[in-house]
Amino acid sequence: MRVYIIGAGPGDPGLITVRGADLIARCPVVLYTGSLVPREIIARASPDARVLDSSAMTLEEIVAVLVDARDRDVDVARVHTGDPTIFGSTAEQMRRMKELGIPYEIVPGVSSFTAAAAALGRELTLPELSQTVILTRAEGRTPMPSREKLEELAAHQATLCLFLSITLLRDVVEALVPAYGEDCPVAIVHRASWPDQVIVRGTLADIREKARAAWLKSQSMILVGRVLTASDFANSKLYDPEFSHRFRRAERRGAEPKETSS
Repeated sequence: MRVYIIGAGPGDPGLITVRGADLIARCPVVLYTGSLVPREIIARASPDARVLDSSAMTLEEIVAVLVDARDRDVDVARVHTGDPTIFGSTAEQMRRMKELGIPYEIVPGVSSFTAAAAALGRELTLPELSQTVILTRAEGRTPMPSREKLEELAAHQATLCLFLSITLLRDVVEALVPAYGEDCPVAIVHRASWPDQVIVRGTLADIREKARAAWLKSQSMILVGRVLTASDFANSKLYDPEFSHRFRRAERRGAEPKETSS
């Protein structure tokens, strides 16, 4: 018996991994976050499977399902949205499973921050501009460690991806403007990869007004950084003909590239 903690991806049913889809199809118990996981993904479950929506359950009720599956020696597909290791509320479930001797395995998924970047058609790490991506959130009902306040993280001026923060946009802007400047590009992607996806682009100066006009109040990823609009960044060394690496030797200036047989 094993509990498979599966990342269902950001929304598009095609963005779940092959392994995740196969496990949902074969596990006798499927426990999924119904408020966020698309029905099309859960439709892969066997007609004989016990399929349960965990969105209204407490931790103890979830654990009770897992204990019952352990006692009956049947596998469980525990399906979470996005990637279960990022703001997935999976740590407390894994802690309880360790205490109870229930074996588990994490099956990674596509995170909403990568789906948002894909929707924007942007790379989040550009040479000599930003080589760091910070995944975080604004402080709301869940307190943030003092060393992880947005004001502290903003000092790096790295690319920021903010989860669970759309209702705290005023606080986000106030925390970031001193370091990034009011002209810093911002993009909000609501329900990335879903059919009703919405993209709002702006700057720290006007993003609140634009988000309000678009009625964005939930399920939105906020991305902040110069990479969102930059066009004059340096090329990567990876494809530079004068740069050697493990798979290619640098070419001499003026030399014709050599053809290789397939």
